[in-house]
Amino acid sequence: MLLIVCLLCCYLLGAIPFSFLVARTVKKIDLRQHGSGNLGATNIFRTLGAGWGVLVLFLDMAKGAAAVLLMSWLVSQWPPGAPTPLHLPPDIWRILAGFVAAFGHTFSLFMDFHGGKGVATTAGAYFILAPFPTLITTVVFAGVFAITRIVSLASLCAAAVLPVAVAFFEWQSPQFSKTIFVFTLIICAWVIHKHRANIKRLQQGTEQRLSAGGENQGESEKSVQSEKTNQAE
Repeated sequence: MLLIVCLLCCYLLGAIPFSFLVARTVKKIDLRQHGSGNLGATNIFRTLGAGWGVLVLFLDMAKGAAAVLLMSWLVSQWPPGAPTPLHLPPDIWRILAGFVAAFGHTFSLFMDFHGGKGVATTAGAYFILAPFPTLITTVVFAGVFAITRIVSLASLCAAAVLPVAVAFFEWQSPQFSKTIFVFTLIICAWVIHKHRANIKRLQQGTEQRLSAGGENQGESEKSVQSEKTNQAE
């Protein structure tokens, strides 16, 4: 029962809409009506600038990291040799904590189940679950973004690389965890699924490059309307 309560706390932690709160506090705007309409660091970067974007990126990553750390502490308190609920390995509970936090970010209870794509929150969780693979994936993300200035493309490349990096490092480890690898595939598939509208725009050559704080109101409304149309499709 305590583990279930912990998962609920992880969801609520992930559901905290830092991007919305920052946009409301700094510029008195509803971020859902600006940029892409998503409640994530990328939209803050586009709407408010790089400084606020980095802050929200850190906060969104911290949600995922904190969720995994909380669950890691809880499972470490479990009596040695005693079966966990549903007889699930501790790694599953730790991964579930990160996944639930990312789910909370994507479908926030506080924002009528609206949110971002969950990339930053998932990355924060994986910095605790698999630090070396995540570091490699971060380098890939940064490299692709530096070349293209397209966040969605960098995120998709990172989602493709992470399972490979996790598999490589896990197979090198004497404590190979099939659980972490399988859930990595699931979570990365989820991230790619959330980017399906971006994939369509990348194929059409219409995906926007990121420019910090450089959009005008007309561009903002057009981007929001485009996002809604893609979601409807």
